[in-house]
Amino acid sequence: MIRVLVIDRDQDLCRQLEERIVRAGMTVKFAQDGKSGLRSALSGEHDLVIVDISSWEVPGLQAIKQLRTDSEVGVLILSGRAEETDRILGLECGADDYLAKPFNPRELIARMHAISRRLRPRLTAARRPAPAYLKVGDVALDGGSRTCRRNAEVIDLTTAEFDLLAVLLRGCGHVVHRRDLSRQILEREYVPYDRSIDVHVSSLRRKLGALPDGTERIRAIRNVGYLYAHPAAPQSTTS
Repeated sequence: MIRVLVIDRDQDLCRQLEERIVRAGMTVKFAQDGKSGLRSALSGEHDLVIVDISSWEVPGLQAIKQLRTDSEVGVLILSGRAEETDRILGLECGADDYLAKPFNPRELIARMHAISRRLRPRLTAARRPAPAYLKVGDVALDGGSRTCRRNAEVIDLTTAEFDLLAVLLRGCGHVVHRRDLSRQILEREYVPYDRSIDVHVSSLRRKLGALPDGTERIRAIRNVGYLYAHPAAPQSTTS
């Protein structure tokens, strides 16, 4: 059962969400301020945190960064601001998803289920066989421990980033359509204005850097999707 924490000052909304979340088969607790909410979110007692970033006494995005650095909990941001920049910044700070207010409660529950499915490999790791090890060039993914390494360096990835990179590596050298990435990673249908996949790709590029030969690892194919480039084969030398 997914354990949910909602951090929001709007008590009327919290009462409405409680019924919906419990009916969806999850447990839920609430915090009305960012300080106590952050303590609770970092306690290890929750699997998914839904947070209205305007509820934080400190800058909301800074708190999301701290939460992502110190915890593997899923994070869904709520905000009364619908600007694309806010959505992009929220995802870049490590949130798994972003939903602007006002929203349809059914959409919120659907997004919560999608995040929980992405979290499930970690939540049920003790009961499931470890996924295969995947290596392309200098990047390796260990599905059992959900870790990424570039050479010997551990690269810290969010749940969505890890899953996205796994899909791209498996299709190395082939274009993966945004539509398919949205279905597989975000577990929702792609719509043209949704930049979530693009933001996760941008974060992966920043964390992984270029290929050893200096070329871009993840290439955008205009109006289609993304491709993880084949690493160049080492050139042999002759004396």
